[in-house]
Amino acid sequence: MPGDSEFQFELSVCQWVERHWPPDGTLADDTATIVARQLGTKHRRWDTVVVECDRHALRARAAFGERELDSDLLHVVGNAPAEWAWYRDALPEPGYPWRYVREAVHRAADRGLVERRRRGNRVQLRRKRPYPDWVDRVVAIENKPDLDRSAARALVDQLERDVALGLADEVWVATAATGGTVEPALLEAVPVEAGILVVEPDDATVAWHPGALAVDDPGTRIRDRPAGGDHDASAARFEYADADWKRDKRLAIAERAYGRGWRSYADSMRPDCRHFTLRDTASGVLPYCEGKACHQTAGECRGSCGEFEPEPPAWRTRGWPIDGGPGAGIKRLLARQRRRQRPGLEE
Repeated sequence: MPGDSEFQFELSVCQWVERHWPPDGTLADDTATIVARQLGTKHRRWDTVVVECDRHALRARAAFGERELDSDLLHVVGNAPAEWAWYRDALPEPGYPWRYVREAVHRAADRGLVERRRRGNRVQLRRKRPYPDWVDRVVAIENKPDLDRSAARALVDQLERDVALGLADEVWVATAATGGTVEPALLEAVPVEAGILVVEPDDATVAWHPGALAVDDPGTRIRDRPAGGDHDASAARFEYADADWKRDKRLAIAERAYGRGWRSYADSMRPDCRHFTLRDTASGVLPYCEGKACHQTAGECRGSCGEFEPEPPAWRTRGWPIDGGPGAGIKRLLARQRRRQRPGLEE
């Protein structure tokens, strides 16, 4: 299995997807991909997210900077007028107090996303450039390296909710190769619309192809469902998610993927520990702890770890041996690699 844990498996899947997506076929020349991890909605977080983009529009997106645009900024940037106008006349009704929109206008202007001026006591704005329509498809992948019967049963509820909502264009389950065939019982348990990807250290094969979900139609958000049984007569609770909400949420997820990618794992670990390093494996470059002689998880790599030793101060000063120390060098390396996947940012 790639890596020693579900965390390492997740990083392996992200690296494979970044190099080889789609798993069965090739991307069109005008299509690019962005890979991220641990993104989703308030009630659902996907392990891996693949955003398929129009390559030229993705380059135009780079003009708005490498940082993500949150939903408030998207409301401003996506609707900013070509000519000067009072922000309350120019922007659509937000559905929340206008004072928050005003704050977003100031944040957008401070980041150079729009132009701002004051006329009397009114704040006016004007766009600097149109915000591009750069997102084509959003694909969600759930990573389960040990997809046995019990793990498949635990996944069923989550996948059925994903299929009912239809927020992603496709839903996949990635599992580690075991040398045998995928059990028919697992195929029966997983919804037929979900694909199954069997991942090896340096390859992946499709065990079941996913179905395309209706992302442009209203979806069903399952709030609660009965456990079933002879004595359970309770009703399921659900609500509809309209197509506009889904469109806005997909763009917000894509923006977070653009800004964070999957290499942001170093932000939640301790690369400033003298034992932290990166190792090139058959599954890709993975974090490695020389103190414990293993591929550590994000939960283990903390200041409270018994093996944690801060880098000596001499490592972080005078540019020796690496400017800011090896930990800072690792973060810069991962940031450069992330930028290379964003056309227009590497220039």
